[in-house]
Amino acid sequence: MNGEEEEKKKKKRSPVSYIIECSIYVIMILLCVFWVPEHVIQRTVVNGSSMQDTLHTGESLLVEKVSYHFGGPGRYDIVVFYPHGRAQAEEQKEEEYYVKRVFGLPGETIQIKGNEIYINNEVIPDEYAKNGVMDTAGIAGEPITLGEDEYFVLGDNRQVSKDSREPEVGPVKKENIAGHVILRIWPLSTFGIP
Repeated sequence: MNGEEEEKKKKKRSPVSYIIECSIYVIMILLCVFWVPEHVIQRTVVNGSSMQDTLHTGESLLVEKVSYHFGGPGRYDIVVFYPHGRAQAEEQKEEEYYVKRVFGLPGETIQIKGNEIYINNEVIPDEYAKNGVMDTAGIAGEPITLGEDEYFVLGDNRQVSKDSREPEVGPVKKENIAGHVILRIWPLSTFGIP
């Protein structure tokens, strides 16, 4: 057997190797289609005016879902969460979620007086409120001390936002936060970090 024939034998692949290679590609595609959006990053679309002037109806956002497994949201992060709880959303195959901004962090005491937000009895900066107006303090009219896994969230358009001021939403547990909004991807004219 000469060297040329040996080289042809080496280059010839078995059907098993083709099956293995195709299987790897199929698994990768399935991971990208099903696992990545569920556990790593997903696209979501804004529906409503509760985050104006930062976000508007119809804008597409990218939400990353990994970092909050290693630490919690920070003050002023924009988060996506399940308002009625993750378990209920999964049980009812419910797609409803809210997009809001984090103000109160675990263990802090929050209160709203007029248009000012107090954390541990000190006013914090709030440059996000549309027109600087807050029509109601809701349940935060009285001091609320957040639990070790709770966050107080507000929409930027405080006059129409259903957020932690409402008894039916209240403080949001970390387990109900789906992820952190990291990028606005559509329309292209508003592309960037919100």
